[in-house]
This record gives sequence, C-alpha cells and structure tokens, in this order.
Amino acid sequence: MLPVVALVGRPNVGKSTLFNALTRSRDALVADMPGVTRDRHYGVCRTGARPFVVVDTGGLSGEEEGIEGLTAQQVRLAIEEASVLVFVVDARDGLLPQDRTILDELRRSGKPIIAGVNKTDGLDLQNAMAEFAVFGIANTLPLSAAHNRGTEDLVASALTLLPEDAHEEIEATDPDSIRVAIVGRPNAGKSTLINRLLGEDRLIVSNVAGTTRDPIKVSLERDGRKYTLIDTAGVRRKARVEEAVEKFSVIKTLQSMAAAQVVVVMVDARENLADQDLTLIGHAVDEGRALVIAVNKWDGMDSYQREQCQNALARRLQFVDWAKTVFISALHGSGLRELMKAVVRAHHAATKELGSSELTKTLERAYEGYQPPLVRGHAPKLRFAHPGGTNPPTVVIHGSRTKHIAPAYRRYLENFFRKRYRLEGTPIRIEFRDGENPFAGKKNVLTDSQKRKRQRMIREMKKRGR
Repeated sequence: MLPVVALVGRPNVGKSTLFNALTRSRDALVADMPGVTRDRHYGVCRTGARPFVVVDTGGLSGEEEGIEGLTAQQVRLAIEEASVLVFVVDARDGLLPQDRTILDELRRSGKPIIAGVNKTDGLDLQNAMAEFAVFGIANTLPLSAAHNRGTEDLVASALTLLPEDAHEEIEATDPDSIRVAIVGRPNAGKSTLINRLLGEDRLIVSNVAGTTRDPIKVSLERDGRKYTLIDTAGVRRKARVEEAVEKFSVIKTLQSMAAAQVVVVMVDARENLADQDLTLIGHAVDEGRALVIAVNKWDGMDSYQREQCQNALARRLQFVDWAKTVFISALHGSGLRELMKAVVRAHHAATKELGSSELTKTLERAYEGYQPPLVRGHAPKLRFAHPGGTNPPTVVIHGSRTKHIAPAYRRYLENFFRKRYRLEGTPIRIEFRDGENPFAGKKNVLTDSQKRKRQRMIREMKKRGR
C-alpha cells in the first residue's frame, strides 16, 4: 500500500486547494468560505520520486457538536492512518490560539509533522515565516497552493519522512472494479448506505440535509467482487440552489454520474417519488449509464403505505421500466444483497459484448415481425447491424430511408434487442445509418443521337396532345 500524508488545519486555510495542487486534479471542492470539506477525500500525489496518498480533511473548528463534531472525528481517523501530517496554517490570518490547540493534538499522535504556511503570495516572506517559528518544527515551508508555489519542496520533505518500505505502486482506480455512483436528493440516505456496505462510519451521516459536498470515492470488496462507490452530494431543485458551493456540488455529482458505470438513484420511500428524482434518472439515461432504483427507508411503513408507494413508482417510472427497483433500509441493512445483485446484473448488461452476425439475425426477425411505416409510399429498408460500443450497448443499423423512421419503431427495436439479449438495467442506443447512393451528384450526359431522339419524342407527344 502507498504511504499516507494527511492535510490538517483550521477551516479555510487552503487544504483543499493544496490537495488539488498535489494531486494535479480538481477533485476537491474549493470555495472562499469555511467548512466546505467535511469527509475524508483521498488522492494520489505522483509529482515526486515515488507516489503517496494525500488525504484532504475538514477544518478543525474546536466544536465537538453537530456537523463540526462529526467532521473532527473524520480528521482524527485521517491522523491515525497517516504516516506524515502536514499542518496547514494561514499566513494572512497569522498565528491564532486555535492553531496551537491543533498542533498540540498533532504532537500527541507521535507522527512526523510538516508545517505548511499557506497564502504567502504578496507578503513579506521573512516576516510571515518568523511568526510561525515558535512552533519549533524543523520542516516549516512557505506555500501558495493557489499558485502551486512551494509544493515541490513540500513533496520532497514528505518523502524524506515517509517509511522506505511503503512504496508499492497501486492503481488509483482498479480497472476490474465496478464504478457505482450513489445519487439522490439531500438526506435520502446515500452516506448511510455506503457506511452500511463498508461496515464502518467512513462518511459523515447527519439528519441535516446537504452534509456531503464533495464526491467521495470508496473501495469495497463484497462477495468476491470489487466496487468503487462514489458518494455524491444531494441534488435539490435548481430554484432552491442558492449557495455557490452547492452549485459546484451539483456539477460534481453530474460529473460523477458520467464517470460511473452504474448509477444507483436513492429515493426516500416516505416522501414518495419527487420530480427531482425523475430529473436525476433522466440525467443517468442521457449519459447512457446502467441504472438501479433504490427505494430507501422502506422499514417502518405499513402495508397500505407500501402499496401506495409501489403503485406510484410503477406509474411514474414507466419510461425506465427496464431498470430494477429494489426496496432497502440503509440504516438496518435490509435489501442490500438484492441491491448489489441488481448492480452486478446492470453492469454485466451494460458491458456485454454483442456480435455482428447475431445482431443482424435479430434485426431480421424484428423486421419480419413488424415493419416500419411507409415513408412517401416506400418502406425503409434495414439491411444489417453491428455493435457500436458498450456502456451503454449500442447497435448500429445500416439501411435506406432510415432518417424517416418513427421514434415508436426505434423503441420497438430497443425492446426487441433488450428481450433477446436480456439486457436488464441498462439503456440501449440505436443508431441508423443510410447507405450511400452511388449515383448521388452524378449527371447523365446525353449523346447527340439521344438528344435527337428526345426531340422527336417531344414533338410526337405534342401532336398527340392536339
């Protein structure tokens, strides 16, 4: 395993900006306000002689209640698993009593500490660094994470403190793992579901809506299969999104859906299916991602409430009737086995390889069973088909007059292919391509004899017309 370096400090000192600079990514959400980061965010720094894992943590505000207390628990877990701690302070704010309190806690851990004095751009460097000399930390480095200054020195210092034997290379994302994005409205139980699957409190869970802001990737191995679970921020209706941080969280959620292979849309059974849930499902379909509907908080509902919920789901989810609906309780763990089975089936269907000969035979049977409507007195011809890609499965059909094929016939073909190949849980894309006309753009030039014959025929037609 790669060694771990944790970034720790007060809120709004630039830890997430430094994380993005070290990992050369934009994975961590950055805003000019405290308390944006809450969960542990992992990335790999590869800019030095050997790679190591960087952990972005939430700011330690000194509060032990509510969201701040839960954030502090996540920070302490990161401190415990780290080999080196980077204590990030703000040069513009100067040395604050809260910094001394955090440093005392870091020293009690017994881990090597690097002091990163951030936001030194535009300041007198000697005066800025002199104030933090009282820390007594040998590795006290000036930084400007926003401009990527001083990060190379930070990486070099961290490498000298990391254990020599912990440098085994790993892939940032296992190619064999199934990438699963958990999406839904705020407070639908996404983080609770991931914690239940992992068997630990990996993510912050609170009754306060909007606890998660950054997309958090977590590895999971269950029943011999590997998964990469992506916990995303809750998505509300656009009219209710006011804070800039929440707007960026929504963008990150949509990006996570595009990067995933399977999207699990969590629905609160007690609040029924909302329009925002349908919007998220529509985004998943537009991205071509395999889809599973997880109806959470199913426990505690009586038989009448369950029947009403099932009827509403069946009525409003007709446009994705190919998606599996699983009823679960993320808090108590019921239905999770069925949920993961549905994820595996959806992933298998989305990545299934289809052969050209079999697709052409299936197309012929579909064409014989129901031919497309006539276009200006002529029926479109569908000649052969071949695969056009996976995730989602794409079928390319060649023929003539395919531009005029009705959407209803396209849906007929999608359902026919789905039933033939048992493609449950994934959308299917049908692409039509017209064959080229070999005579297009060519003009028939008449010879002299043909022109004389044409003139005689015109004169004869005029005589008969009289």
